[in-house]
Amino acid sequence: MNENKSDGSQNLFCVFCRKDDDCPNKYGEKKTNETWNLTVHYYCLLMSSGIWQRGKEEEGMYGFLEEDIRKEVNRASKLKCFVCKKNGASIGCVVPQCKRSYHFPCGLQKECIFQFTGNFASFCGKHRPVQVIAAKKFRDSLPCTICLECIDPIPTYSIIRSPCCKNAWFHRDCVQVQAINAGVFFFRCTICNNSDIFQKEMLRMGIHIPEKDASWELEENAYQELLQSHEHCDVRRCHCKKGRDYNEPNSKWEIKRCQCCGSSGTHLACSSLRTWEQNWECLECRGIIYNSDFQKAPKHALTSSINMAITDCLLEESSPKLPRQSPGAQRKELLRQDSKLRRDISTILIELGFQIKRKTKKLFVNKGNLWKSALDGFRNQNFNPSYTIEVWYVNENDNFRREHPGSKQEFFSLLIQHLENSSLFEGSISKNLSLNSQALKENLYYEAGKMLAISLVHGGPSPGFFSKTLFNCLAYGPENTQPILDDVSDFDVAQIIIRINTATSTADLNSVINEYYNYLELIGCLRLITTLSDKYRLVKDILFNHVITRVKAPFESFKQGLKTLGVLEKIQTYPEAFYKILCHKPETLSAEILSDLFRVHTLPDVQTLGFWNSYLQTVEDGKSSTTMEDILVFATGCSSIPPAGFKPTPSIECQPMAFPVGNKCSNCLALPTTHTYKEFQENMDSAIRNRPRLGQEESPHYTGHQNVL
Repeated sequence: MNENKSDGSQNLFCVFCRKDDDCPNKYGEKKTNETWNLTVHYYCLLMSSGIWQRGKEEEGMYGFLEEDIRKEVNRASKLKCFVCKKNGASIGCVVPQCKRSYHFPCGLQKECIFQFTGNFASFCGKHRPVQVIAAKKFRDSLPCTICLECIDPIPTYSIIRSPCCKNAWFHRDCVQVQAINAGVFFFRCTICNNSDIFQKEMLRMGIHIPEKDASWELEENAYQELLQSHEHCDVRRCHCKKGRDYNEPNSKWEIKRCQCCGSSGTHLACSSLRTWEQNWECLECRGIIYNSDFQKAPKHALTSSINMAITDCLLEESSPKLPRQSPGAQRKELLRQDSKLRRDISTILIELGFQIKRKTKKLFVNKGNLWKSALDGFRNQNFNPSYTIEVWYVNENDNFRREHPGSKQEFFSLLIQHLENSSLFEGSISKNLSLNSQALKENLYYEAGKMLAISLVHGGPSPGFFSKTLFNCLAYGPENTQPILDDVSDFDVAQIIIRINTATSTADLNSVINEYYNYLELIGCLRLITTLSDKYRLVKDILFNHVITRVKAPFESFKQGLKTLGVLEKIQTYPEAFYKILCHKPETLSAEILSDLFRVHTLPDVQTLGFWNSYLQTVEDGKSSTTMEDILVFATGCSSIPPAGFKPTPSIECQPMAFPVGNKCSNCLALPTTHTYKEFQENMDSAIRNRPRLGQEESPHYTGHQNVL
């Protein structure tokens, strides 16, 4: 297909609407195929009622074939537009009883709505979808949250309200321009940054969200100034006769930058520095470092994790539209913060938890199908990840459909286990993303990332099954990651890599390449071999293609899900902290850890507490049929301590009963009162070993004294 020519396309008419306007924001891109002698507006073609995309994206015009376009033009030539009364109305209202047809521009004029999703339905002005707003009168005008012009907060065709922020209103034209500029990856509510609920509503109301990267990300050298280093002497008296900008390396006139901000500099001689290795701070940074709060601050360069931090915003991602600070300004801002603030993972997750609101959202979980329940709950239009989550269990075998309060931490623990063993990931212990076309079609990679993010912020357990390669792709970007052979779970591909890597001569290497010629050509890794050392580059190419390039679409979707509640931003800001919980399993539980974890809730029974401590030691020594993890699961629903800690804190109490009771909702373990330690251990082992699990019916024998779901 020949692209438009700037000098000729302006005068060509669209075959559908017969207009020569070239206005991408209103009618979509205008293209001409000179071979076919056809010109179309993208939206006119896309919304036409009697045409389907039968070709691939690169075929024809946007995947529409010539014969189909001509058939549709011929069909439309017999239909009269109810607006302009001219023939060629290719678009019709989808409501069966409505017979209105119209051109795309005429539809816009009469406030028709076109949905750029699903079956690309269109609605005339009479049957178009509307926003139903509860009867609430706003006395004053409110500003459009995009252009800030005052508007009347009444939902009309040209005024739209955000579905996630009740006081956010905007002009249709404003939000459409924002959608085109932001693309599907950055288009979100301007107030709360929600993308899922917001995009669904905007699509329903006829906003086109193109599947492209944001316009500011596509601009060439958009942030080139951030890569420039400061080369200017800023001291009050510069002694260099060749000027402040003169920089001669390895001499006294070499420019040394401020070790804290990097945005100020000095010649070595101008600040009496003998060598380049000596530390130097500009006056502004020195004033910050040596004030009363930082009197004893050591002189050392900022760590890489601090250099990576731009802001410490907890409630939302920083908008790409916000002006970016220079690296020097970033570091100066960070120096104003308390340098002694702990940046361990628990602190980071607790801070992220500040955005959780008191408003609750109930998740109804079917005991027999936890995954489907979670998927339905998180996909619900009314679900908001910043609401407090309440888990309620229902049993499909219960005719009365009774609901029982459940443990949120247990729910997240089982959900993480399901994800780890699902077909979305591949590998034995350290896992990478798999390529599952059906899961990609159902958007499950996005949901998986969203679930992991929500679990971490809401107090769930750490995943611990990411490979180092997958983590590096998330934290530093795929372009800065090199996979290893352990990342390849496909036996045949691993054998190809091994055979190439173990080739001992160029003849042997070429023989292997010839044997797997078709595969190497298919993945784009076929290369000319001139020396034996070329095999290392070939192996790198195969690894990168199989582990990273092959799963690019799942990775992007998974990454978008992890952006929920700002988790991905924190991973990229504090990679070392997140590496420990995403790539490594939690530390092994011990008697000491559990003893310290559980606090005594009521006035203790000295003998029972003694039995409890002895029981923990017995389990640790392997003299019991239960494990430390079993005890923790029995009391809390988790087999490990969540990175953000338990909430509420686990506790123990002594009750006059024969068997222990674990209340997972309150993380409380009620210990049995017995006369002998032997009886105590037997009752503990029996109850913990036979505890009911999700998907299983509770044993009648233990009903009433088993742990509470």
